[in-house]
Amino acid sequence: MQKISAILSDREKPAKWVFYGDSITHGALHTFGRRDYTEHFSERVRTELGRTQDIVIKTAISGNTTRDLLATFDWRVAAFQPDVVFLMIGMNDCSIGRKIPLEEFRDNLRLLVQKIEQCGGLPVLQTTCPILPGSAPDREENFPAFMNAIRELAEERSLDLVDHEAFWKAHSDKHYYWMSNAFHPNGEGHLAFTHELFRKIGIFDETSTTCRLFLP
Repeated sequence: MQKISAILSDREKPAKWVFYGDSITHGALHTFGRRDYTEHFSERVRTELGRTQDIVIKTAISGNTTRDLLATFDWRVAAFQPDVVFLMIGMNDCSIGRKIPLEEFRDNLRLLVQKIEQCGGLPVLQTTCPILPGSAPDREENFPAFMNAIRELAEERSLDLVDHEAFWKAHSDKHYYWMSNAFHPNGEGHLAFTHELFRKIGIFDETSTTCRLFLP
């Protein structure tokens, strides 16, 4: 995460941060009015870190797959000329009903990374929260392979990765506190995303108000 650290340490140059993905990043409905992880990020960076000129943009849309992200990339990402793009996708791609083969998902991810880099952005890949066992049979079988595809691309291209799924697996006793339904995090779940993201990019600080928010 050295490039992100360099961006954050440059007090003279503001940055544009884009969060791109599906309903999990969209944060609609399932947070029940609570802040989602992109909003916690904005509070931490723009207020607590004093980077008031930074712009945090969320263009995630519920129900999206990598196909949707590619089709709308110019409007939702390239138009902003972002410095950093946090990409979290895969929960819908892995659904049997969407009929997106694993190899297509891999190819789509690679193309998304290329497009982010071509518009001058730094891609940061993210895995997502796990699925509650036995609650989404159309997704559960394929889910692990799709998350592994994200990890493999990060390793292949030496990309920054925030492995939320691994963090959640290490706290499997918390899932029923962190989830709204089978695969959408609630407000606490978004705090779990927030804490892991902050740790990975080096801005977690137990003395800050945002980092002190209680995570069950």
